[in-house]
Amino acid sequence: MLKPFFAYILRCSDGSYYTGSTDELDKRIAEHQNGEGCAWTRKRLPVQFLWRQEFPTRDEAQAAEYQIKKWNRAKKEALISGDFELLHVLSGRSQLSRALRDASK
Repeated sequence: MLKPFFAYILRCSDGSYYTGSTDELDKRIAEHQNGEGCAWTRKRLPVQFLWRQEFPTRDEAQAAEYQIKKWNRAKKEALISGDFELLHVLSGRSQLSRALRDASK
């Protein structure tokens, strides 16, 4: 059986979100919690694990990571909460989606 890869989101102590990818999710989250992760999370401990998605390849997990990193806070929160209808609206170019994005700033 092939080892899965994951994209994940953490909430840092300052309320910011950190998005990453790994093939060893539990180990990587423990590294973040212990201050052995990246500089972003190391300066914002403790972190809280919020979301993950499994992928069959490293490339797919990294592509998801890079896509999510470009998203605004409202889109990340819709993903974390599983509100895919709101995520779809926030991804659009309509006046409603712009208004919702502006309201979340």
